[in-house]
Amino acid sequence: MTHWLNEQHTMIRDAVRRFAEGEVVPVSEHLWEEEAFPYDIWKRAGELGFTGLPYPEAHGGGGGEWLSFVIVLEELARVDCAVANSLMANSTVASLLSNYGTEDQMQRYLRPILDGSTVGAIALSEPNAGSDAANIGTRATLDDGQWVINGSKTFISNSGTDVTGPVVVAAVTGTRPDGRKEISTLILPNGTPGFTYGRKLRKIGWRASSTYELFFENCKVPEAHLLGQRGAGLRQTLAQINTGRILIGALALGILQGSLDRSLAYMKERRAFGKPIAEFQALQFKVADMATHTHAARLMLYDAAALKDAGQPFGQQASMAKLFASERAMEAAHQALQIHGGYGVMSEYAVARAFGDAKVLEIVEGTSEIQRMIISRELLA
Repeated sequence: MTHWLNEQHTMIRDAVRRFAEGEVVPVSEHLWEEEAFPYDIWKRAGELGFTGLPYPEAHGGGGGEWLSFVIVLEELARVDCAVANSLMANSTVASLLSNYGTEDQMQRYLRPILDGSTVGAIALSEPNAGSDAANIGTRATLDDGQWVINGSKTFISNSGTDVTGPVVVAAVTGTRPDGRKEISTLILPNGTPGFTYGRKLRKIGWRASSTYELFFENCKVPEAHLLGQRGAGLRQTLAQINTGRILIGALALGILQGSLDRSLAYMKERRAFGKPIAEFQALQFKVADMATHTHAARLMLYDAAALKDAGQPFGQQASMAKLFASERAMEAAHQALQIHGGYGVMSEYAVARAFGDAKVLEIVEGTSEIQRMIISRELLA
């Protein structure tokens, strides 16, 4: 991969791998069992510059490339996908604030989520509005210089923690001349009166990624908390989705590489019928497929990230990379579990935890079915 990566990329990979192996691996099982947000890891990732890597230095970012950020997420997801997702979900809020926020909004809300002081959450999904984001029902009414928000959200990553804030909320703020909903985004500080959390949602994977229901009952924020132009909310959030698909693909790539690494190590040490199981061709073929898919996914993801860094269109490449990487990650996690046999179904083993994590990746940032719709639409256009 030397033709893709320069010395800086290699340095970043080495630094994140040391951090992942030294600080994430020792607590990964505990985070899974307790479904605990990784506060210490989050703070440390901010101190090391991982959370703010691709954002402007003027607002506390690292001024780096998106390809470098893909490498960060890949290396973290190789050992714990939930930890990596905290950075991924935070980046959506960071991108919205960086692209559309005022100078005051960026100083107050962007800088803290880039340095690890707080963690951002994007409140878009609702019980009846997932992939169909235009169907959201949460409403915000402008009344005497304040936005009054009423409604609910669900499946919100990075919500409900002691350091959550801000939450960027997508809400209906009116009706367009053509009868469609006017959707805007509002910056909501954690602890705002009228903003409460519902259930903590229990997931088959990403267990250390805090996920809650959100409720708004006459929740008021100043008019100045509007993010960007009124009515531009759907366009703003959809503009981040292609980037999000690259980043979800990076998490899948981490699971692919982690599944391969763990399978190879186990096959070399485990013996059956008087010899290492690495000598059984059926298992050799499994890791051959894992290695091939890992290489292909890396090529696709790095290509999509490089196109974004170059300012070129990358939407179709992002969908292809997300689709391929997430489905192959699920397959690799399954085969890694098979290779580990009975140990593979025990949650104390990373292969078991990766199996649940991998399934989530086929759902978020557009399901596999949605990706195929997007790709085929582009091909037929």
